[in-house]
Amino acid sequence: MRFPNAFLDELRDRVPISQVVGSRVTFDRRKTNASRGDYWACCPFHGENTPSFHCEDRKGRYHCFGCGVSGDHFRFLSELDGISFPEAVERVADMAGVPMPERDPQAERREKERASLTDVMEMAVRFFQEMLQAQAGAAARAYLRGRGLSSATQQAFRLGYAPPGRNALKEHLAAKGVTKEQIEACGLVVFGPDIPVSYDRFRDRIMFPIEDARGRVIAFGGRALSADVPAKYLNSPDTELFHKGTVLYNLARARRSVAKGGTVIAVEGYMDVIGLAQAGFDNAVAPLGTALTENQLDLLWRMAGEPVLCFDGDEAGLRAAWRAADLALPLVQPGRSLRFALLPEGKDPDDLVREMGPDAFATTLANARPLADLLWMRETSGKVFDTPERRAELEKNLQALTARIGDENLRRHYAQDMRERARAFFGSEAPQRRGQGGGFREGGGKRGGTGRPGGASGRLAVSESLARSAMVRSSAPAMPLREATLMVSLINHPVLIDEFFDAVDQMTLASADLGRLRAVVLDAVAHNPQHDRALLLACIEAAGLSAVWAQAEARVKSAYQWPALETAAFEDAREAFGQTLYLHRRAGSLHKELKAAEMALATDWNEEDARHLVEIQAELGNLQATEALIEGFGILSGRANRS
Repeated sequence: MRFPNAFLDELRDRVPISQVVGSRVTFDRRKTNASRGDYWACCPFHGENTPSFHCEDRKGRYHCFGCGVSGDHFRFLSELDGISFPEAVERVADMAGVPMPERDPQAERREKERASLTDVMEMAVRFFQEMLQAQAGAAARAYLRGRGLSSATQQAFRLGYAPPGRNALKEHLAAKGVTKEQIEACGLVVFGPDIPVSYDRFRDRIMFPIEDARGRVIAFGGRALSADVPAKYLNSPDTELFHKGTVLYNLARARRSVAKGGTVIAVEGYMDVIGLAQAGFDNAVAPLGTALTENQLDLLWRMAGEPVLCFDGDEAGLRAAWRAADLALPLVQPGRSLRFALLPEGKDPDDLVREMGPDAFATTLANARPLADLLWMRETSGKVFDTPERRAELEKNLQALTARIGDENLRRHYAQDMRERARAFFGSEAPQRRGQGGGFREGGGKRGGTGRPGGASGRLAVSESLARSAMVRSSAPAMPLREATLMVSLINHPVLIDEFFDAVDQMTLASADLGRLRAVVLDAVAHNPQHDRALLLACIEAAGLSAVWAQAEARVKSAYQWPALETAAFEDAREAFGQTLYLHRRAGSLHKELKAAEMALATDWNEEDARHLVEIQAELGNLQATEALIEGFGILSGRANRS
């Protein structure tokens, strides 16, 4: 009897392979990590005293490093117990509590038809690949080169081109004996009772083959080369092979990569996946032009316990992150959650790796925040909680959120976590008189003139744009980011030193290392009128400060402060440097005023000084908000807003 692949996949998903193997062997407690689904035992297929037999629930496979046997649930039972494949399937079905399918001639016929349809899709892939290399594909090849995709990458993802004619693919397939019904069943043509003659669905588009979990092409995505068409991206319709909400682009490749270690990254589009793969991130997938679905989320969780969802750093990206969080919340379980990586505003992953390199994206992944952080940010960002009613409303909203979690134990932990966040946010002490003393920031400590955004009594949360700012999202680095940005700008653009010499000489630097770096730079300029970047770097190396320079440059790159880099246009670098220098000097003055106001209020509280304190805190918040906008300009450096 032939079993449908969907039935076998369901059995593998329902029954961990450790349950099948564990019924025949005793797992070694020292090497086994059950929380990760990683099990070791002495091999049941050959005699041994040390455990070299390994099975992993995430992969659904076993392998012995001693004798080399490997396989899945059914092969394990077949080879160990000497039973047939159908008998092994029946045993696993019993474990899963799933009834065996009755023999269905129609289902078997459909399975054969599906196999023939995948053959048709393979013919279409090859046709599109040939068209990309033909004369008709010149514009498509130019577009892909412009996006930085190498020939090897194009071949690895089997990219192609659909020519503009209405019947090019249809006639090509018909000439190879493919029937009209098969072409229609694959979704390759537009047809219907109101369409006299069917025509190619994809025309004048770059073609992205979409594969299933086994690497078979089941659909296409097409990107229009012309700006006049209604849909920039067009996907295949739902067919016998393809159901959009149950497939992830690049699933098969990503699963192989994740199996070697690491997690899976979900990004928003085809080009993001391909650009990341070219940069060395083979573990990225993407939904197919729609918001993430429950089925796609389940596919991610089958690969990793904590997938990273990566969204563009604009308002639309943040809304998409919130939708994904809402979708996942009822489904999360112990060992099954999400992390969220928000990119710099106006950037997608493909942009980031092309402009800033793989390290910039790796830093974004390293800074990914857990689901609980994203939910807290959504409920508090940009909102004021200066009355009991508003604070009560926040607590009510947090309670409603945690109540949606299906797992009882996890729901209890989330409720406790949100209570602790709220308690720390509002402060554990009774509210002070308005404007008296320093406010409380999110971590629960007093402001003490840190200059971080917030209002009096700490009831004003960080705004959404500021929360995403590279200047703010860093947490207490050893080298202050603003100071590092200023020094890196000067060294990469030495003309700025002459233009701002007095200000640079007098500016306050909290970092002793950066202070020494400044001294070397100013000394080099004083003794070498014809200074340039190479000369400054040579002087830095001679002074033994190469490590400080490398740290400062890495700090700036990891925070995406691109105007400070050598590649920025000089006018952009000058404008950003001037703004950053002003913010640095003004922030220093405000910190001094804030400390003086706090000391005055501590000894003699009065309404006028309290008002002055609130004004200083508000200006500090505005100052940081202004700082968050510096990343947004840069037309001269090729950073015009994307449509």
